[in-house]
Amino acid sequence: MPANLSSLSELSVETLKGVGPAVALKLQRVGIETIQDLLVHLPLRYQDRTRVLPIGSLRAGDEAVIVGEVKAADIVMGRRRSLICRIQDGTGLLTLRFFHFTAAQKNALAPGTQILCFGEARLGNAGLELIHPEYKRVTKGAAVPVDDCLTPIYPTTEGLSQNKLRSLIALAMDEMQSKGIDELLPPEILSRWRLPSLADAIRALHAPSPDADQDALLEGRDPMQRRLAFEELLAHHLSLLQLREQTRASGAPVMPLQGHLIAQFKANLPFGLTNAQARVSQDVAHDLGQPYPMLRLVQGDVGSGKTVVAAFAVLQA
Repeated sequence: MPANLSSLSELSVETLKGVGPAVALKLQRVGIETIQDLLVHLPLRYQDRTRVLPIGSLRAGDEAVIVGEVKAADIVMGRRRSLICRIQDGTGLLTLRFFHFTAAQKNALAPGTQILCFGEARLGNAGLELIHPEYKRVTKGAAVPVDDCLTPIYPTTEGLSQNKLRSLIALAMDEMQSKGIDELLPPEILSRWRLPSLADAIRALHAPSPDADQDALLEGRDPMQRRLAFEELLAHHLSLLQLREQTRASGAPVMPLQGHLIAQFKANLPFGLTNAQARVSQDVAHDLGQPYPMLRLVQGDVGSGKTVVAAFAVLQA
């Protein structure tokens, strides 16, 4: 194995800043033990926090960044006590709903306050609302602080936040940048299939550009995803070939064809063999007669004749 890749695959996540035994245990629950594991812990989906959408353009189900001015923030007593905050931006009015809140939080949402928030728009009793959105105060007239790339959402576990995973993966990519990561695919394969480098694919999937095709990313059609999938499938195929060679090298007893038993069995069958049944039976008979194990899967629909093929193999054995 190339030296650089080996170092990343053997370097524990505990060598990263902010990873102690407790965090390492949580990472282990999602299959992450080394820096290389972090690099290939790919997002499930992405959020677009690269632009601010007008409130008036929102539709139910949209995930969006919104900037608006607080018009009112009141505690409402209903089936569940909640903090209702209404904001507007000149294009429409939007409700922010909080079921868990503090008095300080309510006081901070004073009328006239400008806030930036992110969440999923849902249809409520009084129009669209965001339930427990992420939000922060921003200065009126100042540039709005938005992300410069799509935000990845990772598979995680209890006690391991998305922000923590993102920060650790960023540190892992710094390690990759400094130590390098070797290509396992030959240059001619990369060129023939027009595949990006491994490092480029990893960087692009953890921090895709705002103009990346989100549909392609979600459906696994992005060229960077295909690059990693190609390598994974190739490694799997080569591993199976290696296992096959090892199995064949172990040897097996030769089982000569029992001609008289086969003939007697055929004569007593109430039906003739189909071409496919005869061909597969001959293939199995040939394999059983070799000095190495048979590695064959017989697959077919119900009633296709798998049992009769198995009976021929039993007679030969």
